[in-house]
Formats: sequence, C-alpha cells, structure tokens
Amino acid sequence: RGETFILGSESPIGGVRIEPKYVGDRSLVQVAIATLASDRALLLVGEPGPAKSRLSEHLAAAISGSSELMIQGTAGTTEDQLKYSWNYALLLSKGPSDEAVVRSPLYRGMESGRLVRIEEVTRVLPEVQDALISVLSEKSIAIPELGRTLHAARGFNVIATANTRDRGVNEMSSALRRRFNFVVLPVLRDLETEIAVVTRRVRELQTEYDVRTEVPRDI
Repeated sequence: RGETFILGSESPIGGVRIEPKYVGDRSLVQVAIATLASDRALLLVGEPGPAKSRLSEHLAAAISGSSELMIQGTAGTTEDQLKYSWNYALLLSKGPSDEAVVRSPLYRGMESGRLVRIEEVTRVLPEVQDALISVLSEKSIAIPELGRTLHAARGFNVIATANTRDRGVNEMSSALRRRFNFVVLPVLRDLETEIAVVTRRVRELQTEYDVRTEVPRDI
C-alpha cells in the first residue's frame, strides 16, 4: 500500500485514482520500503533536485500516517536537539523529572513507534552525528538524570537525506554509515518525464492556491 501511495495507480482503487507523489525507479522505492521494515535506517543520497525530501516525507506519511517528526540538519544542530533537552524552569523548581524533559522529534518517534526524518544529515557536525549511533544500533536513548533508558516502540526508524553537492557536507563516520542503507536517487535525464513532473506540480499548486489560469505546455 505504501508503494501505491507513493508511485500512484493507473486504475482506481475503491473508486479513487491514486496520483503519484514521486516519479522515479520503482525498485528504489521498493528497496526504501524494505529497508524501513528492517532494523536498518534509510539514507536517501543524491544531487540537488531528485526529490529526496519529497520521497522522505511521503514514505513517512505512507508508513507512519504522519511526516511531522522532522529534524532539519544544520551546522548548528546540537545533540540536545537530536535527543532531548530540559525545561529549566521545571528543572530548577522540581529537579529532574519526566515532566521537565523536552522531547525532540526523535524522542517522540521512539515513544510512539513512528518514522523520524532527518534532513541534510551531513550538514550536522560529525561529533553530533555520532550521537545517532546508539539510537540506531540499540534503538534506545539513555537518560542518566532520571536513571532510566527510553526504548523505541515497534515501528520506529529513521529516514535521513544527504546532498552530495552541498558545501557544508561533513563526512559520516564509518560506524554511523554502517547503520544506514544507502539509496542513491538519480536526477531525471528524460525530458518528457521532467515535463510531466513539472506539469503535475503546477496543477497541484494551482489547486492549492485556487488559481484557474491555464498554463500552456510550452511554458
């Protein structure tokens, strides 16, 4: 069902035609879904433009029913933003408690058993990236201040994206790379396919913004 949701269907299902959300090699989508069904995280790699973020978003929506659990990787991303931080007002008044924990999207994904997206993971500094190693291998986060460990609920996994041409790329450690299954998304080389993608996206935006002007194919 996730594959149909992403790639669409030529014939209606239950009276509804499923529009494709991603245009590309079906086998790549199948490998991505199979990876997320295993204990390995998924890393979508490619040049700018092959819809890494779009595929990541729709994989999460298709499998977990939501794509809202997302961390945007930057050079300023900290380990606290990846795992958890504290509400310092509560921490000072009541001491360490579950109530004082500020849960990151990764933490919430582990609690609820949902997919978490990490955009541009190679923009994150290497020492912060490596905070993911224990999360991906043990599926757990230690919270020493509370004397307990958060263990991920069934269904939790991570989808990360990486841009191969980004000037801010930080090399991933070999230990972290081993926790991911890499799927390389190629840039569209076929003009007709690219035209079809742009035309479909224009129609979506026209509907979203209630624009009724017809856009000629040549444009």
